[in-house]
Amino acid sequence: MKKLSAILIAILIAVTAIAQDTEAPASNWKRGGDFTLNFSQVSFSNWAAGGKNSVSGVSLFNYSANFARERLNWDNSLNLGYGLLKEGSNELIKSEDKMDFSSKLGYKMSEEGKWLYSGLFNFRSQFANGYKYPDTNNKISGLFAPAYITLAIGADFKPSDRFSLFLSPLGSKLTIVTDDDLSAAGAFGVEPGEKFRAEMGGSLKSELKFPVVENVDVQTVLGLFSNYLKNPQNIDVNWDFRVNMKINKFLSANIVTNMIYDHDILIPVDDAGNKGRRVQWKQLFGAGLSFKF
Repeated sequence: MKKLSAILIAILIAVTAIAQDTEAPASNWKRGGDFTLNFSQVSFSNWAAGGKNSVSGVSLFNYSANFARERLNWDNSLNLGYGLLKEGSNELIKSEDKMDFSSKLGYKMSEEGKWLYSGLFNFRSQFANGYKYPDTNNKISGLFAPAYITLAIGADFKPSDRFSLFLSPLGSKLTIVTDDDLSAAGAFGVEPGEKFRAEMGGSLKSELKFPVVENVDVQTVLGLFSNYLKNPQNIDVNWDFRVNMKINKFLSANIVTNMIYDHDILIPVDDAGNKGRRVQWKQLFGAGLSFKF
């Protein structure tokens, strides 16, 4: 695993040097992204049918920077999200919290081929503490608690800019829990008192984006990981799905879903403190201001 990490670090250093090459024409880079602010508000006054006032806001930031020159490809993406919800007189709570950075370096196996020798780096975490609401005294997650780092080498099938399938027989997944209380409780699969958990196994990452109709496009990313050393049949799943609907130059609507299954994560299932393994599911729909660049 140390050798694998050293190889990937060397690759990242090399590709950074390439990116800083002032002789590389700007046409070798394809950069783009979007920033979205979604808002919703409900207010009642003497409303016979009942209801509760609420206001919420969610910000989403997505950016990609992809480099291609001759047989070399370097794809980078950054996806951030954060949202807050205020309902009646209840405390302000978060409704979205995401930090995801991915970098994939590939070298074509042949001049015109669609297969590449590739290395992948992925980092996932969150910005703020999370709670099992309405309990806001005992946090169940936090910044870098957890955080996940995936390193893998393998082959990438990339027939076009819209689709890629990365397959790795050799990779590692590092789970980080920096919070002392969560570490002591053995949260997110780490041993009680430990802040790191390393796994070695195989992984798959599939990315697809395509237009459905005019001004509506879909993006989906599926990540799988199997730990060779412990219960390899229990595959970790991380699936993102996003529908972007452009209304006009500055207005848009979005549907975002995220499904996670990790056999090592125990989820609170009742008020008695019992925990169990569950599929995690998050769905977000919003309309608001959108800026593309």
